[in-house]
Amino acid sequence: MAGSATSAVCAFVFVSLITRALGAQGAGAVFTGVACFTILSNACKLGADTGLVRFVSRDLALNGGRSVGGLLRTAVVPAAVAATAAALPLLLVPSVATTLLPGLRPADAVTLIRLFGLFLPVATVGLVLLGATQGHGTVVPFVGVEQIGKPALRVLIAVLLAYYSQSMLALAAAWLLPAGAGTAAAWLALRRCRAERGTAHSAMHEAVPWRVFWSFAAPRAISSVFDISAIWVGVILLSALATGTEAGVYTAIGRVVTAGTLIQLAVRLAAAPQISRLLAVGQAAEARQLHRVSTCWVVLFSWPLFILITGFPRTFLSVFGPEFVKGGPALVVLCVAAMINVAVGNAQSVLLMAGRSTWHLAITAAAFTVQLTVGVLAVPVWGVLGAAVSWGAAIIVENVASAVLIRRRLGFTTVDRGYTVALVIGLLVAVGVAAARLLGGDTPSGLAIGLVLGLCLFGPSLWFYRTLLGVAGLVGVLRRRTA
Repeated sequence: MAGSATSAVCAFVFVSLITRALGAQGAGAVFTGVACFTILSNACKLGADTGLVRFVSRDLALNGGRSVGGLLRTAVVPAAVAATAAALPLLLVPSVATTLLPGLRPADAVTLIRLFGLFLPVATVGLVLLGATQGHGTVVPFVGVEQIGKPALRVLIAVLLAYYSQSMLALAAAWLLPAGAGTAAAWLALRRCRAERGTAHSAMHEAVPWRVFWSFAAPRAISSVFDISAIWVGVILLSALATGTEAGVYTAIGRVVTAGTLIQLAVRLAAAPQISRLLAVGQAAEARQLHRVSTCWVVLFSWPLFILITGFPRTFLSVFGPEFVKGGPALVVLCVAAMINVAVGNAQSVLLMAGRSTWHLAITAAAFTVQLTVGVLAVPVWGVLGAAVSWGAAIIVENVASAVLIRRRLGFTTVDRGYTVALVIGLLVAVGVAAARLLGGDTPSGLAIGLVLGLCLFGPSLWFYRTLLGVAGLVGVLRRRTA
C-alpha cells in the first residue's frame, strides 16, 4: 500500500512536469514512446515473470526450492533474446518512428524512438527478475524498485532536466534512465532472496520442468501483450488517428485512473503467490477465503476514491493544465469502468495462479478485440472520449468474464457480508460527494467539501464495521510486524 501511494504520487507529479514543460502535443509524443516501450517490454517478458511467481512459490512449497536456479535460466534467457530482437526495429528502421510520431520532424521522431529502443532489453530482464522475487514470498523488491525507486528517480531527474533543458529527448531520458538501476537492484534483491531461502545452488540437483513452465507462460506471454496494450493503445490510436494534443490529454486521464487502481495492484502482489501456494498444497478453502477478504479490502478503499474523482473530474485534470480539463467526460467513463473492475477483485490473478493461463488468454483477447474495434470506430469521431469508451468496454468485458469463470469453474466467490458492507460504504460516500458537487460545483472548493463529507461518512463506518470488514485483523497484523 505504501508503494502504491508513492507510485501514484510520483506518476502524477511526473506527468504534471512533462505536460507543463512540453504542452499537450510534446507530452503526447513522449508518452507515445512510453506506450510503445511499455507494450514491448511486457510482451518480451514472454509471461516469464508470472510463470516465476507461480512456479517458484510452488517449488518452494513442494520441493524446498530445488528447481529455482533452473527455472531462472529457463525464464530469463528467452526474455532477454526476445527483447533484443524487438529493440532492433526501433534502432534500425526509421519508418517505425515516423509512423508512430507523424506530428514530429522525422529526425526528432527517429532519435526519440531509438532512445527507447536502447533501454528495452535491460528493462525487460529486470521485470522478469522481480517476478522471481515475488515467487519467494516477498513484495519488498518489487515495491522498492517498481513502485518507489523508479518513480522517485524519474521525478528527481525530470525536475533537474526540466529546469535546465525542456526538450522531449531530455524528459524522455528522465523516464528511461532508472531502468538500468532498477534491473541491477532486482538482481541484487533476487540473490538475497535465494540466499535466505537456501536456493542459491540448488539447481544442480533437480531437472527443470521447462516444458511445463512454458506451456503455462506462453499463453500468458500473449495475454500480457493484450493487458498492457489495453492501457496504452488509446494513446497510439489518438496519436495516429486524431492529434498529439489529444494523446497527451488521454495519457493524463489514464494516469489518474491507474493511480486509483494501485490499491488493487498492492493486494494482488501480496495475494497472488499465497493463492498459488495454498492451491499447490491442497488448501483451496483458504485460498477462496483470501480472495474474498482481499476483494473486500480493495472495494472498501478504492470505491470512495473513484467516486470522488467522478464527482470532480475537471478539478482533478486541471492539475495538468487548463487544456486538459476537456477530458472530464472521458475520465468519468473510465472511473465507472474501473469501479466494476475493482468490484470483482483480482479474478484474473486467481485464473493465473490456478494454472488457467489459456482461459486468461481467451478472455484478454476478446476484451482487446472489443477495445480495438470500438477505438478504431470511435476515436476519429469522439477523440479522447472515444478512446476512453473503448478502454472502458474492454475493462468490463475482461473482468466480468474472469469473475464468472472463477466462480463457476473454481468456486471462488466475492460476495459475503463484509463485501456488501464495503459496497454500501462506497454508496454513502457517493451521497456526500453528490451533495458537495451541488454545493460547490466542479471546483477546488467543491472538492474540498466533498473530501470532508466523504471522510465524515467513511471514517465512522469503517470503525463501526471494522471486524466484519477484516480491518481489525489487518491492523493486528501490522502491529505484530511493527513489534
